[in-house]
Amino acid sequence: MKYFLYCRKSTESEDRQVLSIESQKQELERKFGAHPEIEIVGIYEESYSAKAPGRALFDEMLKRIEGGEAEGIVCWHPDRLARNSIDGGRIIYLLDQKALKDLKFANFSFENNSQGKFMLSIIFGYSKYYVDNLSENVKRGNRAKLQRGWLPNMPPIGYLNDKNTKTITADPERFPLMRRLFELALTGNYSLRELREQTITWGLRTIQRKRLGGHYLTISAIHLILKNPFYAGRIAWNDETYQGAHPPIITLDEFKRLQTLLKRRGKPAPKKYRFPFTGLIRCGECGFMVTAEKKINRYGTIYMYYHCSKRRLDYRCRQPSLSAILLDDAFKEALRQLVIPEKLHQWTLGEIDTAANHRKDEQAKQLQALEDAYQQSTRSIANLTTLRIRDVIDDTEFIRQRQMLQDEQASIRDRMKLAREGNQWFEPARLLISFSNRAISWYLDGDEQRKRQIIRAVGSNLVLTDKKLNIEARKPFLSFSEKPSRSKLCVRKDSNLRRPKPANLQSAAIDHSATYAYLILISPIHFLTTASSFLSEYLICIIP
Repeated sequence: MKYFLYCRKSTESEDRQVLSIESQKQELERKFGAHPEIEIVGIYEESYSAKAPGRALFDEMLKRIEGGEAEGIVCWHPDRLARNSIDGGRIIYLLDQKALKDLKFANFSFENNSQGKFMLSIIFGYSKYYVDNLSENVKRGNRAKLQRGWLPNMPPIGYLNDKNTKTITADPERFPLMRRLFELALTGNYSLRELREQTITWGLRTIQRKRLGGHYLTISAIHLILKNPFYAGRIAWNDETYQGAHPPIITLDEFKRLQTLLKRRGKPAPKKYRFPFTGLIRCGECGFMVTAEKKINRYGTIYMYYHCSKRRLDYRCRQPSLSAILLDDAFKEALRQLVIPEKLHQWTLGEIDTAANHRKDEQAKQLQALEDAYQQSTRSIANLTTLRIRDVIDDTEFIRQRQMLQDEQASIRDRMKLAREGNQWFEPARLLISFSNRAISWYLDGDEQRKRQIIRAVGSNLVLTDKKLNIEARKPFLSFSEKPSRSKLCVRKDSNLRRPKPANLQSAAIDHSATYAYLILISPIHFLTTASSFLSEYLICIIP
């Protein structure tokens, strides 16, 4: 009789079960190779799990048996042939149809009769039970580990598995670089390609393993990293989210804001030359974006011009172009107007210190309110669980509402952490105020990318009309083209405080016409909060 020899191992990995197939082949050839009634007409070696149907070589072997090329199979054990009901049923069906007449195993006796096929079906069923039971045990272990806040498999870049404690710790080499990557992404000033270039300059590589790793991050890898909630202290697993016990890189609120930024990102067309201020300025006549082009005269001199893209089909824009030199001068003049008078600068810093001292009592009240909110959400989860136990709501509604409450708890925990850190808003405010005086020097000394970042940070509503650039100071910056005196500021403060209107004061606190001193006098907490938020969004990539 003609036989096929079939050997299989359960994984495609080269560094696991390396000797499995070779040892099976040697044992089978030693036992059946010299047998006079057995002719081996083909050998199949396959590295694929038999948990589910779909093995290419196994299917090919059965088709050849149905075609009459062989009448039997030599294998190490029945579980090498099948661990699922479909493949096991195909083997037994071929035995019933007499297309397959014999099976020979190294450590299992088989006779092609009703009793033999019955025992074979039991072995196949036991093999399937072993796989299913193993799967359930693994899933149960994964659920237990997730409930404790640990990822069951390998953590992403920036973290390491601690084999001794069976936990996840921060990678001392890559964790600070990953934090820097998220800080740059949160500014909104970097594309994915620019973020990759930054990681290359830092020397950030994946962990070198036996056969993989040791490479720079790709653009797609960075995109997946920025979308991974694991870096915000959350573990996404099988359509559920768990609170992680590992140290997060960013807060949950920052992660949500980052997802909004990623959705807004376009796919820019590749450019041969990058102009620093394209995409920032609009034409004052037609409202379309201002573009740039480079010209070279016959003497080899290079000129750069900015002009309206003139892409409006129903209107002919007549705005002239503006040289890059004149545009650069306009930006310098705008930055010079941000410089704060030195006396007002020092006085404002003193007011910040005074406001910081008054902030401590408010922080204690804020922390108490957050703790009450956290306890309330905990009770809500308990009540929700009770409703599910009583079958008042179904699984879908239970999972949805529990996820919302867990996200709320994570956000509250982040705010509690910030509240415990003390006067976290005041240091960013000091940096923001000092930034106004330093922006012009950084602009003069910086490269094109640094200049673009500074202009995006401090300017808004950039409009070019008749070769004149109109630029407004972005909140909370303001232009000091008209420098008010301290006495006028106090008059404005007193006049407003006689008619206290919280909504108006909050609105006035972010008005461009106000000064930093006025902002602190009227609404110090709002100003400091705005300053801190602005620092995290824009200035983190600019301040050396």
